[in-house]
Amino acid sequence: MKQIVRVFRDLFRDYRFTVAFIALLFLLVLSLLSYVSPYDPVSIYQVPRGLPPSFEHPFGTNWLGQDVFWRLTFAVRNSLLIAVITAFFSRIIAIIVGIVSGYKGGALDQVLMTIGDTTMVLPILIVLIVISMILKDWARSFVNLGLLLAFFSWAWDARVIRSQVLSVRERDFVRVAVLSGMSTMKIVGKQLLPHVLPVIFTTFINNMSWAIGMEITLAYLGLGIDPTVPTLGTMLQRAITRQALFLGLWWWLAAPIVTAILLFIALYWLSVSISEYLDPRARFQRVGVGK
Repeated sequence: MKQIVRVFRDLFRDYRFTVAFIALLFLLVLSLLSYVSPYDPVSIYQVPRGLPPSFEHPFGTNWLGQDVFWRLTFAVRNSLLIAVITAFFSRIIAIIVGIVSGYKGGALDQVLMTIGDTTMVLPILIVLIVISMILKDWARSFVNLGLLLAFFSWAWDARVIRSQVLSVRERDFVRVAVLSGMSTMKIVGKQLLPHVLPVIFTTFINNMSWAIGMEITLAYLGLGIDPTVPTLGTMLQRAITRQALFLGLWWWLAAPIVTAILLFIALYWLSVSISEYLDPRARFQRVGVGK
């Protein structure tokens, strides 16, 4: 417990981590408010149309008679859900491929890295657009869209994990474990995995940011999640296609844009701050010795 408190105390010395933590906490609370929303997230004409922000409607109402604030709570929750699903399943693939490739080496390493390199050079956005068009109904589910994004977002992270494993497997404690007859699974679990956990954690955050960006892009193109279901992407798409600015309803467009920017910055700063903390040299500069 003392160790956890000390880690958080060191992390909060960086203003980027502090700001990102507060921003993500705010967005998390916003998403939880969706469970007490007085409005249905899909139904239209529930409130007067086109009202500007007020005490009763903090972010105003849109041209479809929906309260923008409460709709935003659902959008943040759904976008975070897609991001977490994507990051979770892509971590599973990246960890398996990275560790197996780095520890086993040889022909298996070459085959796995060739598959990964092939995935990385693909024009991911174009591929996702084509698949989303072909499997339009299938991709409307949160889980299915998360799985689709995860399938194309593991390759680079697997290569990073492999590099970490390659540097660890040559160390003395791993050689001693091998010579002592420890099973491969135990070596992976006890000797290798703890050393790649920081990489897994930071790439998890980066992958969430990528998934949210892709969801917004696909939604803008009319693909991915059902457009009637609120996500940051579908909110933005509806505001643009319904000509929110032309109608003078700037708050309809501003709500998803500002929230998305806040989310991207928070995830990026969180990832950078944690990465620097996990780097011994950067941590030495930040917190000093023995503090």
